[in-house]
Amino acid sequence: MIIIGIDPGIAGAICFLSNGSVIDVIDMPTMAEGKKNKKQVNGRQIFNEISSIKNKFSNENIGVVVEQVSAMPGQGVTSMFNFGQSFGVIKGICSAMELPIFYVRPVKWKKYFNLINSEKDASRTKVIEMFPKISHKLSRKKDNNKADAILIAQYFENTRENNNK
Repeated sequence: MIIIGIDPGIAGAICFLSNGSVIDVIDMPTMAEGKKNKKQVNGRQIFNEISSIKNKFSNENIGVVVEQVSAMPGQGVTSMFNFGQSFGVIKGICSAMELPIFYVRPVKWKKYFNLINSEKDASRTKVIEMFPKISHKLSRKKDNNKADAILIAQYFENTRENNNK
């Protein structure tokens, strides 16, 4: 089974995992929006990335796991609207592609990997320990979103038998 782990949002990431191996992990595709060049997710590129994997692994089942996030205290209305819009684009693309979507709350996967109350960068360190061959893809501090996408996918793979009961 191919598991697509998604850390939604403008600064998020997408991971493609198969049998405990990371096929690829990418920053969330974005594009400029309007005159101020603010970013928004690039739905067409997300579709292209998922289609490419779907075509390459046409004989495999594919499942999408999206981090289920909600509004947080202190976040502005505009940023939460933009975040919700990104979340909706991802849901729409997966629905249109007829891919099953599963949701996991941050507290669940973080607890599973002992990352509750840890530094933001702890997920990157954890992934480098688990997948040393892809450490070059996580060399920057801002790659913690890629690490989160990988851990979301790995969490689902490790617990999916329990999720299906």
